[in-house]
This record gives sequence, structure tokens and C-alpha cells, in this order.
Amino acid sequence: MERRRSKRIAVNLNAERISGDKKHSIFIEDISESGIHIITAPSPTSRKYAPGVDIEVRFRISEGKRITLHCKTRWAYCRMLPEKNVDSIGLEIIRPPAEYLEFIRTLSRPGI
Repeated sequence: MERRRSKRIAVNLNAERISGDKKHSIFIEDISESGIHIITAPSPTSRKYAPGVDIEVRFRISEGKRITLHCKTRWAYCRMLPEKNVDSIGLEIIRPPAEYLEFIRTLSRPGI
């Protein structure tokens, strides 16, 4: 049975995970009003993506416009792809801003 609160939309977005003053490249595979699914290089420490850990994600929603989302890890596991292993992480977005919700609505419109 499906437990998601909102419909997922498949995307191919480059993004950053912000940790203090450090930025780490990540890739967003799918997105919804309440969460995102990211993949990244395997983490040497499993606690980095333990359920409940706060994470900030930044990416471009339009030309010249970037958004930072405050998220909480819901699940994470190591996934094998043909060319490498990656960490696959599900994030819940904490209080999604209005401009993000409008971005999602734009993505889900037919013909876009």
C-alpha cells in the first residue's frame, strides 16, 4: 500500500548538500511537495544519513533562482549501480516554502 502523502515526480537535478560551510554534490532523482529522493557518493560514516538527521539541500528552480530546503532524513541505504555504489536517501522537507511548492506544481502540469 502506498504511504506517500504527495505524488513523486521523476527529475534529473544536480544539487548540493550543505553541511556547515561545506558543500557536497548530490543528485535528485525524484521530488514531491513533501519530500525528495537523492543519491550521492557513499558516505564513510553511516550516521550522516541516519533517520532523523537534519540536512539542507540547495538547487536551482529557475534561471538564476536557487532554493535551500531544510530536510530530515527518513531512510537511507547503499545502492549498487552498474558503474558504482551510491547512497540512496529519502528526505522529508520541513515546512516547504511557497516558491518550492509552485515549482513542484509547474513540474506536474501536463505538457511541461
